[in-house]
Amino acid sequence: MKSVACLFLAGLMIVETAGWGQATVPAAPAVDTDKQIAAMKAKLDDWPQLNRYKAENAALGPLPSSEDRVVFYGDSITDAWGRRPDTGEFFPAKPYVNRGISGQTTPQMVIRFRQDVINLHPRAVVILAGTNDIAGNTGPMTPEMTEDNFRSMVDLAKANGIRVIVASILPAADYPWKPGMAPAGKIKTLNAWLAGYATNHSITYLDYYSAMADDNGGMKAGLSSDGVHPNAKGYAIMAPLAQAAIDKVIGK
Repeated sequence: MKSVACLFLAGLMIVETAGWGQATVPAAPAVDTDKQIAAMKAKLDDWPQLNRYKAENAALGPLPSSEDRVVFYGDSITDAWGRRPDTGEFFPAKPYVNRGISGQTTPQMVIRFRQDVINLHPRAVVILAGTNDIAGNTGPMTPEMTEDNFRSMVDLAKANGIRVIVASILPAADYPWKPGMAPAGKIKTLNAWLAGYATNHSITYLDYYSAMADDNGGMKAGLSSDGVHPNAKGYAIMAPLAQAAIDKVIGK
């Protein structure tokens, strides 16, 4: 019996060596821990991403008095405008400056507001933000936290003689990078607050939402490739609405 048991155990060892055990327990994917740590450190070293536009800001010279600089300030929806071949041109022949950064939330935008808006001496700023707050890109946020950050940006602009246009958050039924968060209702609620705040504080509310939302609070078909970020057709709707708001605040 003892020899039979030994032969059976030896057979099991041979099977394991042949790879049967490996087939039933997949190996964990390799993780480049050093690379992950380096990426995290880079984010922490420049959390608001002040380095993104540092050189471009330094290269901007003063405008002639006849031209009005406008800063478009926001997240990926602003960042992508005119920078990709599928989004169309960003206000050709206009002295408008794009200072969007993909993925940013309003607390990050408050920190870089002086560098990327005030120090550029624009006549007006168009602020489009908030969807990444709802998505929790930099951690959980309450609506009140987002509202406070809008208040701070508006106060900073007004204190420096910059006219303010606050844009509605674009519609979205879901976030591809964070599915299941059901943002449509939250976006609608925050937009209602932004519209009311703009009225009560004598600033301009730019309503992209009404022109781009479907009946369920998502993006209308054909205006986006992922339901969040506009394509050329989406930006073609946004551009004249933005221009009308700019003409209103700078008196043209």
